[in-house]
Amino acid sequence: MENKKHIVIVGGGFAGLELVKVLNRSGKYKITLVDMNNYNFFPPLLYQLAAGFMEPSSISYPFRRLFRKYKNTRFRMATLREVVPSENKLILSNGELHYDVLVMATGAESNFFGNKDVEEKAMPMKTVGDALMLRNLVYTRLERATRTEDKELRRKLLSFAIAGAGPTGVELSGIFAEMKQNIMRKDYPELTYDDLGDIYLIDGQNTVLAPMSKKAQAYTEKILLKKGVKLKLGVQVTDFLNDEVYLSDGTVLDARNLIWAAGISAKTFKGIDDKQHLGRGRRMKTDAYNKMEGFENIYAIGDSSIMTSDPHFPQGHPQLAQVAIQQANNLGKNFNKDFVNPTPFSYVDKGSMAIIGRNQAVADLPKHIFLKGFVAWAIWAFIHIMSLVNFRNKLKALYNWVGYYISKDQSYRMVLRPTEKAKG
Repeated sequence: MENKKHIVIVGGGFAGLELVKVLNRSGKYKITLVDMNNYNFFPPLLYQLAAGFMEPSSISYPFRRLFRKYKNTRFRMATLREVVPSENKLILSNGELHYDVLVMATGAESNFFGNKDVEEKAMPMKTVGDALMLRNLVYTRLERATRTEDKELRRKLLSFAIAGAGPTGVELSGIFAEMKQNIMRKDYPELTYDDLGDIYLIDGQNTVLAPMSKKAQAYTEKILLKKGVKLKLGVQVTDFLNDEVYLSDGTVLDARNLIWAAGISAKTFKGIDDKQHLGRGRRMKTDAYNKMEGFENIYAIGDSSIMTSDPHFPQGHPQLAQVAIQQANNLGKNFNKDFVNPTPFSYVDKGSMAIIGRNQAVADLPKHIFLKGFVAWAIWAFIHIMSLVNFRNKLKALYNWVGYYISKDQSYRMVLRPTEKAKG
């Protein structure tokens, strides 16, 4: 490995992990993956972890276990602090690391649009830690509600406002509504159905699932309303004060819980964060081969990059898993052939899907094919199971979903409060 060119990949999400897999096939490079966590996880299923339908190990897997057979790949658990391009060096939370080629696959983080109250008090949904924190919040609120005789306080404790009506917001509101119907009324006999509060789904667009087809939007709205979800569309969250959610139309929602799924922006890092290098959403500008503008040996893929050379996406590609995977695959292949006659990236849209609840989902597939209901739900479940990183995860997810499908119940409703002392 000593004489091989060293490629450092920062970020082990969809893009970073796919790139490691493709590069490893050639054996040409020494590869180091850097990530703040020591595991890869599957973000589309975070909401099921938050609701208690899955355990963390069902959607996550240790990097070092994944890389056991990758002879040219090493892992380093660290947080990136700064990039020093003039020295081909990274400054990490636990030391320095030199590279010949750097690939930024650092993904995105929640964008609170400058609202400090919301940033401080709302619950984001971007990491396993976020999902577990939300799970603790939900079940702690339920326990507290059983101890109070104040009916107004009960409703406030158990009312949830979800900002952002994209797939995450739709999935959360749908699963919370099903929990009210099928679980909370059984496990908490101290509470009546009216005590369980309201579920609000809020979005600045005039519809849910704005990027999807009108058929998908109409069906989703119909099902959510049938489940009792209250839609607040065409409005934005302006503040979150004194256990109340303030909306741009003057409405004030009496909800103690605000879940933030309303927007994302790319992570930025000292050394490559000049305005000339960043585009919309703070994403790093790249050419058609994912090379960052202004650098010869720094690349960006996935949510952290913006490429405007694709004629079908002149404003940049959507920040989706498929874009990240396809970009990583294309870049890896170009590296493996030493960029001889490299292939420019062109995104192949394989469609989009969203689940609303048990037996209820929507799918926009190529050639304007629209599916809904059980068929879309079954396809969604199959694709998500097959997308998990290894067989063990696939088996666990299948077991959890079959169990829920039969019983309409779930098992992972524990409130866990670990005390972390290891600082690394």
